[in-house]
Amino acid sequence: MPEETQKTREFTPAEIGAMAHLYRGEVYRSTIWRTRLDTTTNWSVVSLGAAFSISFSSPEASALPLLLVGLLISTLMMLEARRYRYFNVWRARARYLEVHFYAPMLHDGDLHTEENWQQVLAEDYWRPDYHVSLLTAMGRRIRRNYLWILSVQMVAYIGKLVVHPVSAGSIREVIDRADTGPIPGELILGIGVVYLGAFFYIAYMTGNRDAARTAMRDRGRSLG
Repeated sequence: MPEETQKTREFTPAEIGAMAHLYRGEVYRSTIWRTRLDTTTNWSVVSLGAAFSISFSSPEASALPLLLVGLLISTLMMLEARRYRYFNVWRARARYLEVHFYAPMLHDGDLHTEENWQQVLAEDYWRPDYHVSLLTAMGRRIRRNYLWILSVQMVAYIGKLVVHPVSAGSIREVIDRADTGPIPGELILGIGVVYLGAFFYIAYMTGNRDAARTAMRDRGRSLG
């Protein structure tokens, strides 16, 4: 018995028109959610700028705002990662249509429906779900934006300790200036190193996963 081959399905003009409207809808939704990502990033930058203004307003001003703003930035980053998971659904669908519908149509007029790409897309509409985990979303947003924001925060905090109220004469003096209430400076700086290191690790780990995933993907045959 010869092996059964998958039949090629031809789209009708009405179905092609419906696919065009579907693509426009997915692009619109991805654009709206992309704007929401920009909003949380902007809030993080503005919050860090406000902390700069307070801490560097005078030599006697406290460096504490530069520490506390890290909690706000982390919260905004988590919120942005959650929004990214929604954005990624619409973006992936739009890209999937570009790769499997529009590109083949423009190239040779053959939609290659025997490859069952339309069934993959249909399954995603029947049972919608996130295409990436929250950790992966966090890693992507950290690599794009938050690694730089957090690095600037850390540099500004260390700079504040070094130059105010007068230039520090030794590392010991910098550590002593990091004392916050009953919490010694060694602990504050140690927490800061762990804090920034954790974000670096998440960015690195998820970056490797994304690279491996991209290498294994065959012309966008999976969503996400």
